[in-house]
Amino acid sequence: MNRIGLKLWSTNLYYAPIVEKLYNDNVFDYIELSAIPNSYEDTYRVWKNLNIPFIIHAPHFMQGVNFSDYKKEEYNFEIIKETFKYANSLNAEYIIFHPGINGDYKETARQMSKLNDSRVLVENKPYNIAVKINGLSEKDVCVGYNMEQIKYISETANIGICLDVGHCFCAANGLKEDKYKMISDFLTLKPKMYHISDGDINSPIDKHYSIGKGSYDFNKIFSILPKDITLTLETEKKSKENLDCFIDDCKNIKTFFN
Repeated sequence: MNRIGLKLWSTNLYYAPIVEKLYNDNVFDYIELSAIPNSYEDTYRVWKNLNIPFIIHAPHFMQGVNFSDYKKEEYNFEIIKETFKYANSLNAEYIIFHPGINGDYKETARQMSKLNDSRVLVENKPYNIAVKINGLSEKDVCVGYNMEQIKYISETANIGICLDVGHCFCAANGLKEDKYKMISDFLTLKPKMYHISDGDINSPIDKHYSIGKGSYDFNKIFSILPKDITLTLETEKKSKENLDCFIDDCKNIKTFFN
């Protein structure tokens, strides 16, 4: 059976009462919680009291973390300390990391090998980034945009893989390669879990649309993906008062399951 995950930030405490009910109603199976720096002490008790399974997502380039830059190593490991606090407090199954940007994937592998935790997964990335932040633009190149780089990082650092389907499409579009072949290539690495959202099938930029609001061919996608996978919906949230859009996304994505 496929497991569906709800993506939230650690600071999204206003959703806590809502998600508890949705989990008890079997709408989703776990929360993938992005560990926002300097939020642990103020938030972890709220999430822990929910008694819901968790996966943790570590800070990335939007918080200045970049494992592909040797100059950032000390900063990287300082910032991610709270990530492991969250993972330990919430008994997380996995901890997901981005490999970096504008750097060397072999440096990423070297730094990630120091994480030394069997729960760690590395996530594949688009070819170009999606937002302008921290002096970066859409022309800047992500590390981990193809199977070869992710394979090297995974094997060298002895960590698993989180396959982001939308990132595959974006990378393939940016590189002008076959997007479905790219997914198939990544699947040979046996990802432990997956991310999915809708988007523009021809765009190199990740959109995170709600399911059905873009042009992704989910029938074809799910004909390629394995059965019984752990799948986080990384779709947009339109309200702090409810998660109705997420409920709709869950219903819509389930129509495509094998």
